[in-house]
Amino acid sequence: MNQLFRGLLVSLIFSSVLMAQEKPIAFTNAHIIPIEGAEIEKGTLLIQNGRILEVGASVNIPSDATTVDASGKVIMPGLVDTHSHLGGPSGGDRSAALNPEVRVLDALDPTSDGFKRALAGGITTLNVMPGSGHLMSGQTVYLKLRKGARKIEDLLFCSDPLNDICGGMKMANGTNPINGTPNFPGTRAKSAAMARTLYTKAQEYKKKVEEAASDTSKQAPPRDLQMEGLVEILDGKRIVHFHTHRHDDVLTAIRLSQEFGFKVVLHHVSEAWKVADEIAAAGVPASIIVIDSPGGKLEAMDLRNTNGARLEQAGAMVGFHTDDGITDSRFFIRSAAVGVREGMSREAALKALTLAGAEMLELDDQLGSLEKGKDADFIILNGDPFSVYTHVEQTWVEGQQVFDRSQPEDHAFATGGYKVYRSTLHIHAE
Repeated sequence: MNQLFRGLLVSLIFSSVLMAQEKPIAFTNAHIIPIEGAEIEKGTLLIQNGRILEVGASVNIPSDATTVDASGKVIMPGLVDTHSHLGGPSGGDRSAALNPEVRVLDALDPTSDGFKRALAGGITTLNVMPGSGHLMSGQTVYLKLRKGARKIEDLLFCSDPLNDICGGMKMANGTNPINGTPNFPGTRAKSAAMARTLYTKAQEYKKKVEEAASDTSKQAPPRDLQMEGLVEILDGKRIVHFHTHRHDDVLTAIRLSQEFGFKVVLHHVSEAWKVADEIAAAGVPASIIVIDSPGGKLEAMDLRNTNGARLEQAGAMVGFHTDDGITDSRFFIRSAAVGVREGMSREAALKALTLAGAEMLELDDQLGSLEKGKDADFIILNGDPFSVYTHVEQTWVEGQQVFDRSQPEDHAFATGGYKVYRSTLHIHAE
């Protein structure tokens, strides 16, 4: 990082301009990757009050704006990770295989040092999910990694976690939820049957609620938290995030979504290359993972890193995720680089890190691209995002800098091992 660029940004951090965002800030002379539209060789990003005011090759910079010369830098939107386990989430327990009433937001530590790992990798938005050891392990939560969060409400997209929908629903099939213990399925067929049974019950509950609302002679059923979560799915208000690997399991997930009419995002999709045309024909998005070392579960043995290219060629929406800690959040960009190496277009791979993920979470009106009016969530890189020599220098969320690699503590999170997180936890406790 050149000294002028660092000095200007350090001064911004400690100025009231940055804290209040009352004055605009213009990042000039940067290579800008807006995602929507062509890359801009020497562009300007203008932000104020946590939003993007303008982006382009020719931007009228207000006279009262603070200007930062970003020559030699690359600016692109903050990354969207559609599948993460940071923050210590836990969902349903072994009392049932289907737990739609469980909210992962009730189990998260918003001050977890793991979120710093995400910021070091340029991730600004997360879908944090419970595990996949259940057919339905609970409600996910969409988080914006804002500065200074002390409670979970500080990170939520929803304003009222008691009454608003703050995320999706995690489902799974394949080997993870199959174990044959009491209350759990022993086969793939039984797995699908149990899910269908619960959705059918939810349809009946929904019908009774609607009938009672329109006919005062009918009594509404007692409140049922399980059913409420499922009705939100049936009403299209909550997205199902479906862990699935084998091609037959992928098609089962699609079949369930079509039978009950719910929105679904397929996750992992190890054998997507076998059924890419079917995924595209169903109009179902796929959030895939890239594994750069061998190992893992038997049902993922046919995973190919050509999945992104094959899905793109088929016309399906494709995004990437970390499943952190399967893939360290600090290396999220590398997933897209591998996708390009295996045949994805540069444009699709960049979108898969950003706007595609935002669309999968239905947050694309706020983030995922650098466009006027959207949240000022962006990252500053020292080079092309797909170069092995490139790293994230800074991460900004809603116009505030939340990661700076030039600062010693942030640098430690970006480059250190897991001992870094243990030691900082001790420091924070003091």
